[in-house]
Amino acid sequence: MVFKEPTFHGLAPEVEAEIANRASLEAAVANALAVAGGIDASDVEVTMEEDQVVLTGTVGTVGEIERATAVARAVEGVTAVQNRILLSGSAVGDPH
Repeated sequence: MVFKEPTFHGLAPEVEAEIANRASLEAAVANALAVAGGIDASDVEVTMEEDQVVLTGTVGTVGEIERATAVARAVEGVTAVQNRILLSGSAVGDPH
């Protein structure tokens, strides 16, 4: 039998432990948003892109957008937050 050096085309596969850590961090941020006061996070989605938490979805006020960022940053293990949350009822290109 001949064993070959493993080679990968494109990105190397992620280690399962890293995927589990990312999923648990996503869940921790989502739970923190769900129980935090001052924000209705029912339409907010939490995902990970590389090493940062990404918040998407809609909320009712600018204050809730800012609150979501603060809550996400306060979760242990979060190193960076990118907030893409929009105000509900506003569409891209709508004049205000």
